[in-house]
Amino acid sequence: MKNVLKTLAAASIILAACKPTVSRAALPEVGKEAPAFTLTDTHGKAVSLSDYRGKFVVLEWTNFDCPFVRKHYDSGNMQALQKEYTDKGVAWLSICSSAKGKEGYRSAAEWNEALKERGSNTMALLDDSKGDVGRLYAAKATPHMFVIDPKGVLIYKGAIDNRPTTDQADIKGASNYVRMALNEAMAGHPVSHAVTAAYGCSVKY
Repeated sequence: MKNVLKTLAAASIILAACKPTVSRAALPEVGKEAPAFTLTDTHGKAVSLSDYRGKFVVLEWTNFDCPFVRKHYDSGNMQALQKEYTDKGVAWLSICSSAKGKEGYRSAAEWNEALKERGSNTMALLDDSKGDVGRLYAAKATPHMFVIDPKGVLIYKGAIDNRPTTDQADIKGASNYVRMALNEAMAGHPVSHAVTAAYGCSVKY
């Protein structure tokens, strides 16, 4: 009996040590200031979120090897969305958190070629191969979308739309949550769907 109690006590200690003290999945919180960060783009320039204070900002977690991302790029949907809102003064930043050697990782030169091939209209592709910013934002999937208002407050996080498939045909008729959030916020209205479940490939930390 004594040995059983010792075993249970040891197991309890191990479980307690493994239990996270903070639920990263809940971070960052909509309605609160978006976490600050600085990353390097594919041209070697340091880019900080604070550079865009006073503008709406979209953060797009991406991985061009992911079929869910390819759905939106091969169809031209993501590029059209990027252009629609950068033309309106929105800052659009794409982030790749794939670790070196894992799916989606590219060198700066490879990223520049891939962005050109796909006709991307993002303002910058940011290298987060160490995964620090992805974890800071609890980015779970590609694509995983975040919208930040001109005051630096996170107003949307989640999926690009409500059709969690890899089929391009599903884009037509989908509710685009990023467009909805931007249109509502830019019109001075609260965002009706501020948090949704992101879908796609897991971020390859």
